[in-house]
Amino acid sequence: MNYEEIFTNELNLIKSTRIRSACLKMVKLLPDYFFTIPAASTGKYHPEYAQGEGGLLRHSKAAMRIGYELLSDPCIGDKYTNDEKDLMLMGLLIHDGLKLGYPKEQYTRFDHPILIANYIGEHSKDLEELTEEEITFLKDVVKTHMGPWTTDYNGNEVLERPRTKYQNFVHMCDFLASRKCLLVPFDEKNNITV
Repeated sequence: MNYEEIFTNELNLIKSTRIRSACLKMVKLLPDYFFTIPAASTGKYHPEYAQGEGGLLRHSKAAMRIGYELLSDPCIGDKYTNDEKDLMLMGLLIHDGLKLGYPKEQYTRFDHPILIANYIGEHSKDLEELTEEEITFLKDVVKTHMGPWTTDYNGNEVLERPRTKYQNFVHMCDFLASRKCLLVPFDEKNNITV
């Protein structure tokens, strides 16, 4: 699989060459199912572009692009450093990387935000471009991307709510990418066309 080709447009949104390099390494570590499954099995919580073959990949690309567009607005983006922006964009691209767990299970793992945060930590040596603080930052923004939806199907409190402006931003972009009223156009190669 040619990861650089799949993510050319997304990687080019990251300004820092070292964070871009770490992002490419991280997507190469994601399980193969990330590239093929729909964003949700029922389609209940995601728009049409996030359904079907490759839907999770398109959802993740859309979340990152929404983040990039929002950060391009000085009223929003000026609240963050360039490296913070890049790390949040990286987090958006990989936030659902272990949606079915690791190894792959049949259904969405409710605790997938925790799984991907732990996975980043487990592979921190592979991400030598990032400092320890940046690894922690990345783990923090992905582990709370579910926002207020913190209880599992049995009513158990499993996930943390976003607390920082960084966590809230990543959650907001993920949330917007899941709204059916916001359509992101994709071509046959799963690239955003605008």
